[in-house]
Amino acid sequence: MIEGISMSPTTVKPKTTTRTKVQRPPLYKVILLNDDYTPREFVVMVLKSVFRMAEETASRVMLTAHQKGACVIAVYTRDVAETKAKEGTELGKARGYPLFFTTEPEQ
Repeated sequence: MIEGISMSPTTVKPKTTTRTKVQRPPLYKVILLNDDYTPREFVVMVLKSVFRMAEETASRVMLTAHQKGACVIAVYTRDVAETKAKEGTELGKARGYPLFFTTEPEQ
């Protein structure tokens, strides 16, 4: 110790790091609406090409929409859901069918 100078102990505060929590983007459901004009085979083809479903899964989804009036196809982020719904609807329109997919937020 140096003469005449008193040293007090120094306190060191622990470093705190703040982590920002990244929020997941909200998810949206893609819904297939039933109509009485679009052929079932065409609906299955659209489900396979746009939504990458296997034949069996696409057939089951198509029948569910046919029997219940609508069926949730898949859940994606908003941009992906809207893009796929638009792509499926436009494939039907191009062939003259009223095939329609829509999106809505998932709760």
